[in-house]
Amino acid sequence: MRSQPRKKRRWPLYTGLSILAIVIAFASWYVYSGYHALDRLDKPKEDSIFSNVPEKPEEQPPEWTGTERVNVLLMGGDNRGLTKGEAPRSDSMLIASFDPTSKKVHLFSILRDTYVKIPGHGSDRLNAALSIGGPNLSMKTISELTGLDIQYYVYADFQGFIKLVDAIGGVDFYVEKDMKYTSAADKHLYDIDLKQGQQHLDGDHALQYVRFRHDKLSDFTRTERQRAFLGAVADKLQSGWNLIKLPTILNKVVPYIETNMSVNDMWKLASLGYKSHQAGSAQLPPMDNLVEQNIGGSTIGIRDEDKLREYIQEVLASDSSAASPSPSGSASASASATP
Repeated sequence: MRSQPRKKRRWPLYTGLSILAIVIAFASWYVYSGYHALDRLDKPKEDSIFSNVPEKPEEQPPEWTGTERVNVLLMGGDNRGLTKGEAPRSDSMLIASFDPTSKKVHLFSILRDTYVKIPGHGSDRLNAALSIGGPNLSMKTISELTGLDIQYYVYADFQGFIKLVDAIGGVDFYVEKDMKYTSAADKHLYDIDLKQGQQHLDGDHALQYVRFRHDKLSDFTRTERQRAFLGAVADKLQSGWNLIKLPTILNKVVPYIETNMSVNDMWKLASLGYKSHQAGSAQLPPMDNLVEQNIGGSTIGIRDEDKLREYIQEVLASDSSAASPSPSGSASASASATP
């Protein structure tokens, strides 16, 4: 990771991350008047997209008391073509890690094709855990992989991301190169056609940007682009007019989001987030600890899981906002919000 001078606080965002930022801001500024909107994010079992996934006691996430590190798994998914009760795979996965003691927030993006052990289900791509056992199995799988206790999740689909970006009036962003991809499989509903340069991205074009992976480094550069897009969305969310509109914004995206956080959990996380700063971000697995392999298609293997967990702890101990040295092995950002 490249050391940078301290900048104003930015919440980690992208699909589920974007929703988490809204929750934090909303709870901080409108917790009383917005109680019922926030409460609707924790959907009852019968209204959940994961209603057909059985809940197993051994997969229940640990409780957060408010004093230890808290980790939130943020997932963006593709619900297209699913039958009722069929759970999606996770298209994007990120961990937002908050430390109540140091007041540092770290963001980890996880390569979705990483080949891992899924507890009770053998080995498969990491993104399959969500479709096999829902959010709880995803949290347990990633917890065992990373050594981090994952207490919460936030899930949002493509439409939720589009609605969010449109609700905040779009985002001004620098697209670093031409991006084009077409697919007849989904009737061209999610084709990608972006031109290089500074431009104003509405929800549809923002989704094109964060989904694009049809270049030489595929998902590697896509996760970097996603992290680069985080800051621009965060800045827009913190603008004066969008703070005023937060109740309206939240109500527009609620139908597309699910979480296991109660309103009380959101309030505790909001209080912690308000006092914290973003200290760094990294890709998992890092480039020096992965190997490309072919198991039922192209997958990502991890050379040494113990070293992966050591690397995560090194990242968590670092603070790029204070220009501290970064652990080796992370991918450098290839996209920026400015040219």
